[in-house]
Amino acid sequence: MSMTDPIADFLTRLRNGLRADHEAVVMPASKFKTELARILQEQGYIDGYATEPARVGQALRVTLKYTEGRQPVISGMSRVSKPGRRTYVGHGEIPKVQGGMGTTIVSTSKGVMTGHEAKRQGVGGEVVAYVW
Repeated sequence: MSMTDPIADFLTRLRNGLRADHEAVVMPASKFKTELARILQEQGYIDGYATEPARVGQALRVTLKYTEGRQPVISGMSRVSKPGRRTYVGHGEIPKVQGGMGTTIVSTSKGVMTGHEAKRQGVGGEVVAYVW
């Protein structure tokens, strides 16, 4: 069965894993999900990620990150551009998340990157998600 929105599924699995206090979550892998995990790791939201063979295809294992008091590092995530309503912005219109304390994830013609990187490179694109 095909999935309508695999990116929303990725974010929901992370959110559920954090709420259930899991060490890691496993999901079907794709290049786009791997890029999202790379950005989350670079920004310090997760401890790590790895692709591994699964029964069918590849699986993506994301190791979640918590503070000393066992509170999740990610306090919130939201999907912005959805299959039914895509959201595109120019490089001058990339929104800030939580007054600059969060991360905007943008899919551009030069690849998936944070909003700060997209502004620096002068490219716009599809706003995939906000993470704070």
